[in-house]
Amino acid sequence: MANNKKKQQQRNGSPTTKDQGDKPVTLKDLLGAGTLAKLKLQAETLKQEENTRQENIKKEAEAARNAEQKLKENDFEYLLNNSTKVGKKYN
Repeated sequence: MANNKKKQQQRNGSPTTKDQGDKPVTLKDLLGAGTLAKLKLQAETLKQEENTRQENIKKEAEAARNAEQKLKENDFEYLLNNSTKVGKKYN
């Protein structure tokens, strides 16, 4: 049996060891350091752009709410319907 294993190792060209089968090859192992750095930079840039876009959306929504509130404050009927009940007790 030992002869069979030696023959198989010679045919395959490499011995069968535990170290080779334990860790699978990852993409990080295959890519160079420069490529990884570029990908990380690109990921950070995309995250920053997404955060900026989200902030702009929030600012626009807040500006729209403020503009709508100003229009409502100038509408007398809205003010009468939504006024507090405290003022009505003096009538």
